[in-house]
Amino acid sequence: MNSDTDATPWNIAELWDDYRPTPLIALPALARHTGVAQVLVKCEGQRPLGNFKALGGMYAGLRALARATGASSLRELETRKRATGTYRLLCASDGNHGLAVAAAAARAGAGASVYLPADVDAGRARRIARLGALVVRVHGTYDDAVDAAQAAALRGDGLLIADTSEDPNDPVVRDVMAGYGLLVDELRAQLHEHGDGRISHAFVQAGVGGLAAAVAQGLHDRLAQPAGLVVVEPEAAACVAHALSQGAPSRIPGDLRTSAEMLSCGLASAPALRVLRDHGAVAIAVDESALVNAAACLHEHGGPRTSSSGAAGLAGLLQATVDDRARSALGLSAASTILLIATEQPRD
Repeated sequence: MNSDTDATPWNIAELWDDYRPTPLIALPALARHTGVAQVLVKCEGQRPLGNFKALGGMYAGLRALARATGASSLRELETRKRATGTYRLLCASDGNHGLAVAAAAARAGAGASVYLPADVDAGRARRIARLGALVVRVHGTYDDAVDAAQAAALRGDGLLIADTSEDPNDPVVRDVMAGYGLLVDELRAQLHEHGDGRISHAFVQAGVGGLAAAVAQGLHDRLAQPAGLVVVEPEAAACVAHALSQGAPSRIPGDLRTSAEMLSCGLASAPALRVLRDHGAVAIAVDESALVNAAACLHEHGGPRTSSSGAAGLAGLLQATVDDRARSALGLSAASTILLIATEQPRD
């Protein structure tokens, strides 16, 4: 392992020659609808690949290839395609992380195998395959796909680019979360365009918790304390809430079926959980009708089109605003400023 590569972070924005921050927009109609002062939405559907996972999966995949080949920079890695061509990246995904890892492999001239649960729709699988990756269907849940990818890595089939781990210090998951840090850096600048640079609450959807952890860590000084960071999950896949209550990740039972397919995860990430606990995050679970309705509500009130996964943060806000106990516990009021993240484009 190349310690210099591990120790020196890259400028993540350099992953794209035409990099530009995704927009942060104010939705006054949605603020009135939810009874708060301001709702701000970060539009990640405009990110390369159409979702925020482009930041984490691409960065972590390229960093892993750099470690394997001894490249000390992205530019050096790109000149070593003869060396990287002997490597294969492996990952499990509900769709978007796999797309990002496949894109990293294609950029560096490496191979990729992406393990997808059987229920992932064909359109997402086709997008991954078009980047040259081998799509491996796994009977069962996302967590079964995680197990299959881990087993392949243990057999020596390739480099595992996981976005979740039971190891709180996992270097690849650390790189994934560092990639999401670019989104947070953008927010720190953009929030000043909509006020004093502070927000009272961020309602952030979670699969394994990586994005929520990046927001908790990167915006801790901009959020109200306590209960400023609210993790929102489907009732059928509330693994972060379970981990927060137990103090450690443990797999939840059930088939994890939810319309918010990108959040269909049964085991929280240990690195993410440590950050979320350190910053006092709270978690709420929302039902399927709330998830489906949130995407339509967001667009009807001037926001971007997105999926149930992409609008899950709003589903949490809508639920909290009509529940007097939750509203009081979270400190929501007519003076609150809310951050939401529309994490992906809607499906084809």
